[in-house]
Amino acid sequence: MKRQFIALLFISLPVLIFAQKRTIAIDKAQTIVQKTSNDNLFPGVAVSVAKKGKLVWSEGFGYANIAAKEPINPAQSLFRIGSISKPLTAAAMIKLVEANKIDLDAPIQTYVPEFPEKKHPISLRQLAGHLAGIRHYRGIEFMSQKKYETVGEGLDIFKDDPLINEPGTQYSYSSYGWNLISAAIENAAKEDFLSFMQTAVFDPLQLSNTYPDHADREQANRVHFYLVNNNEIQEAPYVDNSYKWAGGGFLSTSEDLIRFAHGHIYGDYLAEGSLEMLTTSQKTKAGKSINYGLGWRSGEDKKGRKWFGHSGGSVGGTSYLLIFPEEELVVVTLVNLSSARLNNLPFRIAEQFLSNP
Repeated sequence: MKRQFIALLFISLPVLIFAQKRTIAIDKAQTIVQKTSNDNLFPGVAVSVAKKGKLVWSEGFGYANIAAKEPINPAQSLFRIGSISKPLTAAAMIKLVEANKIDLDAPIQTYVPEFPEKKHPISLRQLAGHLAGIRHYRGIEFMSQKKYETVGEGLDIFKDDPLINEPGTQYSYSSYGWNLISAAIENAAKEDFLSFMQTAVFDPLQLSNTYPDHADREQANRVHFYLVNNNEIQEAPYVDNSYKWAGGGFLSTSEDLIRFAHGHIYGDYLAEGSLEMLTTSQKTKAGKSINYGLGWRSGEDKKGRKWFGHSGGSVGGTSYLLIFPEEELVVVTLVNLSSARLNNLPFRIAEQFLSNP
């Protein structure tokens, strides 16, 4: 009996230590989220954290709907994820690369012949790394309320404008560049962009709560969207993001985005070499690293740990997807507020789980 007890103790002790460290990490992370939320008037926030392929913490704070006091549910509450839509679209693009249906370095007219030729040729690789010289939003375009029926209609916003710089010479962030990528995906796949996203990305990765944000339709579990004006939380104005599905038009949950991340760092969703292609920083023609690959930003934290991920900003939404691949840590934060001040919240959360392995 004594030997059995000692053996059980040796088996149980590491489990107990792990559970204790995880509890400490969660307690510290909860305090950080609550303080950041209170200081910056977050209506609601969903946080999900996975370590070594397992969800270790997932929690909602505040409200999806303030008036109805509807709580945030990280498994179900649908947030505008803004530019995290770009990594989703990059996954669809890379599947076509793997199938030899897209050449990242071919002129864009190979796939979108209706796009006017510019002074310099543009490639999908440049578009996916914000090196193509396509402009970003102007004026009130970000607040568009118009319903766009097709991806092609979204090209009309900018297709006749001159390039802002020679492709490859300068990093210049452009969500409209992703409109062009989605048009190329449609033509290469011979399938409607949103349908291809469903069959090539959402279904294989079991993203059962990721959708295009059809603002003109009722959507179960979609959070209400807010902004802060004169230190007061107010309803955000109505916008329709159908003009930019690929670059900023999707809804998702924090737990779905964990599954999306896991689909990249585990399993066989991506062919060998594809993740490296997506996340390795491109360079300008002068050889300057831009810390951006194909739809993914990358870098190192203060301790030299490599990460890749993406932020997102929408009307009524602020988001972040952060992955430390070597540590197998994924952090997702979603807030139903315009221009929410995260103050490095995802990295501060990550630090709790990196320092309490």
